[in-house]
Amino acid sequence: MSSIATIETRIAAACRQIDAAETPPALAELAAAAGLSPWHFHRQFKAITGVTPKAYAAAQRTRRVQDALAAGSSVTEAVFNAGFNASSRFYAAASATLGMAPQRFKAGGAGEAIRFGIGQCSLGALLVAATGTGICRIELGDDADALLQRLQDVFPKATLIGGDTEFEDWMARVVGLIDAPEIGASLPLDIRGSAFQQRVWQALRAIPPGDTATYADIAERIGSPQSVRAVANACGANPLAVAIPCHRVVRTDGGLGGYAWGLARKLALLDREALQAG
Repeated sequence: MSSIATIETRIAAACRQIDAAETPPALAELAAAAGLSPWHFHRQFKAITGVTPKAYAAAQRTRRVQDALAAGSSVTEAVFNAGFNASSRFYAAASATLGMAPQRFKAGGAGEAIRFGIGQCSLGALLVAATGTGICRIELGDDADALLQRLQDVFPKATLIGGDTEFEDWMARVVGLIDAPEIGASLPLDIRGSAFQQRVWQALRAIPPGDTATYADIAERIGSPQSVRAVANACGANPLAVAIPCHRVVRTDGGLGGYAWGLARKLALLDREALQAG
């Protein structure tokens, strides 16, 4: 039990126990199965996974709801079969966890109105999309049609609406973030993700232009030093290029690491920011 490897093995077993349970196991039950005190188990679980046992269980229940809705279950069946004791508790968090109301998620985003615009910037094609709350996606690529197809894949039944004059201003401000990041931009963002992803993305937004941090640095900053791989996964899941600057995160050995929109763009952004900061 004294070795980190043994602790990690026991935490992994606890994750499997949560995954298999119809309702979230109590902290004391999980700790007993791991042979740890509840306090020590809670501390080690968060250090290794990046989230608390409660948050991990909530994420798993949400995944079950997503899978059930996608498979055609009714919202009520999906919610209760996933282990929610009351549907009201799920509905209260549905917008943040599913990205929309559960009925709309079940229908592939039917009824969701999403404004979007496609243009060109110094890094190639640019797509910006927004819900009524704020910008929900910023994508970079080589092919504008491919970017639009990806948006349609994410929201297959949503109503996609071409941007108006206000939206054109948002597009211009996103281009400004790319070309002159030191100026910054105040954009309304609709940031949706798990509790752990939100913590990582908040830490990324605190990295100033011209600076970089390693995945290990970010794990330390969010209080989960053993969650380096999970931090990298959260960076890869970032839906908002440049607004959430995951391009400023590099490997400990100085390598670029990954970048969803291509390593050439990541290098170009870093070189540009370093030059402007210098």
